[in-house]
Amino acid sequence: MPAAPHILVIRRRYLGDIVLLGSVVRNLRLHWPAARITFLTEADYAGVVPLNPEINAALTFPRRATEWPGFVRTLRRGRFTHVLDFDNTEKTAVVTRLTGAAVRATFDRELIAHRYPRFYTHAAKVTNAFYDSHHITDTYLALPAALGVQIVAHEIHLVPRPGDIAAAEKLTGGQKLKIENRKSKILLHPGSRSAHRIWPAERFAAACDRLQDELGAQVFLTAGPSEQPLLEEIRRHAKTHLIVVPPAAHVGAFAALAAQFDVFVCHDSGPMHIAAGVGTPVVALFGSQNATIWRPVGERHTVLQTPLPCACFPAGTLPGECVRADSYRSFCVRQISTDEVFSAVAEKLRG
Repeated sequence: MPAAPHILVIRRRYLGDIVLLGSVVRNLRLHWPAARITFLTEADYAGVVPLNPEINAALTFPRRATEWPGFVRTLRRGRFTHVLDFDNTEKTAVVTRLTGAAVRATFDRELIAHRYPRFYTHAAKVTNAFYDSHHITDTYLALPAALGVQIVAHEIHLVPRPGDIAAAEKLTGGQKLKIENRKSKILLHPGSRSAHRIWPAERFAAACDRLQDELGAQVFLTAGPSEQPLLEEIRRHAKTHLIVVPPAAHVGAFAALAAQFDVFVCHDSGPMHIAAGVGTPVVALFGSQNATIWRPVGERHTVLQTPLPCACFPAGTLPGECVRADSYRSFCVRQISTDEVFSAVAEKLRG
């Protein structure tokens, strides 16, 4: 085995998961300072990879069948010595084996099928009890630990590129020059992959009004292209002036934008982990998700969540069916009050 291994880290998706694997990359780098670390993900999420300066290269899965022969040749040319497969799907198991690496590791999760175990040389056993009671980064770190990597770091640091920072400063600093007596800047990202997890627009608006009226802050709104109607709904309910920032052109641009603010307000989401990764204090609104697993990494962040299981809402007061056992289809986030959100953000600003 060479002193400077060539390591392939595989995680197909999502933004938050790829951000949180930064702690794995950090420990791999500390254990093998001269290692070449390559990250393999789906093309839609590859924008996170350049934000981690400890990753040397990036690969993306083919989108079309005709691209696979060339992709396999690229894998073989990589001469990988170690592969850490964080997915263990049928596709990633085959890819792991095709690398020809001498060390190939994945998870053996309790109650989850361990796919193609013969394709791997190492497996990190993780029980459901451990998974449910630890942050996801602790689960992720069990994989390099199974290879003998000493776990000495848990932090995650994303570094936006200078060009993206300059563009973000123009968006936020230029507006700030027009705002008198406004010292603090808050970025609100109200979107979510699940419509059930979205806090009501009128409550976002009320919290924003109080933050601007009582604390002299300026609130900026941002979201993805498909979530622009939500921003407009918040603005319609608001009595104060909220600044809408155009959707970020790519993940790096969003990371640079989030780094410009004093507080980032959001739901449990990929943007939450990106904002925490660039060092911006986060106030995150959780529904029935397991916050122990998915809370932002670090001590500077606040998670707001009603005690679980949450009390059922009165009949006829919800916009759709509530499935309490499914965090993607439960409305528990609506148990959080406007006062709670205002107080959490105010505490961050005063601190």
